[in-house]
Amino acid sequence: MKYLDPKADLTFKKVFGENPELARSFLNALLPFDRPEEEIESIEYLPAELVPDTPLRKNSIVDVRCRDARGRQFIVEMQMVWSPEFQQRVLFNAAKAYVRQSDKGDDYRLLEPVYSLNLVNEVFEPDLAGYYHYYRMVHVEHSEKVIDGLHLVFVELPKFRPDSFSQKKMQVLWLRYLTEIGAHTTEVPAELMDNPDICRAVTAVEEAAYTEAQLLGYDKFWDAISVEKTLYNSGLRKGHAEGMEEGRAEGREQGRREAVVETARRMKALGLAPDVIAGATGLTADDIEKL
Repeated sequence: MKYLDPKADLTFKKVFGENPELARSFLNALLPFDRPEEEIESIEYLPAELVPDTPLRKNSIVDVRCRDARGRQFIVEMQMVWSPEFQQRVLFNAAKAYVRQSDKGDDYRLLEPVYSLNLVNEVFEPDLAGYYHYYRMVHVEHSEKVIDGLHLVFVELPKFRPDSFSQKKMQVLWLRYLTEIGAHTTEVPAELMDNPDICRAVTAVEEAAYTEAQLLGYDKFWDAISVEKTLYNSGLRKGHAEGMEEGRAEGREQGRREAVVETARRMKALGLAPDVIAGATGLTADDIEKL
């Protein structure tokens, strides 16, 4: 049996965008739910909204949006090529989903949390040993004080190992599925096939289940990823040649600045107050007024 890589656009959407029970299992395994009552019981899919900055970026991201019976929203993205602005875009998309609940009126108690789960196929935190990174709004001095609303999770897939510490068995199984199944797979480990959810997900990426046209699109996806990596790495090498480490640092800082400005511009277009935009981006009131 031949298999396709589940991280590709075609396969990821087929597995998690067409099978709500698999998506529910995946989210419960990967999201930071500490108590059973927090777990998702059922989901409904929402339209996937994603406007890529470049044609290549369109191919580097797979996206699933859904909502559970409690009204909590979940955004799932697969990022194949890491770039510094990705975290800012994740924050923007999560904030946009949260703000769009405004049809509930001014009773902000009715606003439900938004969870953004981002799987990254590259290492972006080399100084941190763990593969799982969870961000939320907490008091700086008293971390037990939390403002609920936005939950951002980033998973560095290359850092994951089957023996990685996790209290969630399903988290390990799902991450093994994403990192072990692919064109090189000749035999799926028994511990994966023994789990009903993982078994269904493995069956969904069997090459025989796809048409020739779909397989052609699958190959083009990986070609686009290769091109984007080449362009990104070439840009880094050019920065190194022009200014060594200082040049790269300046380039990254400029990129971060541009990403922050773009995020502020979009938040302003959504009608958010200048002080809210300033608090989220670090820009001054004058900067925001000029956008």
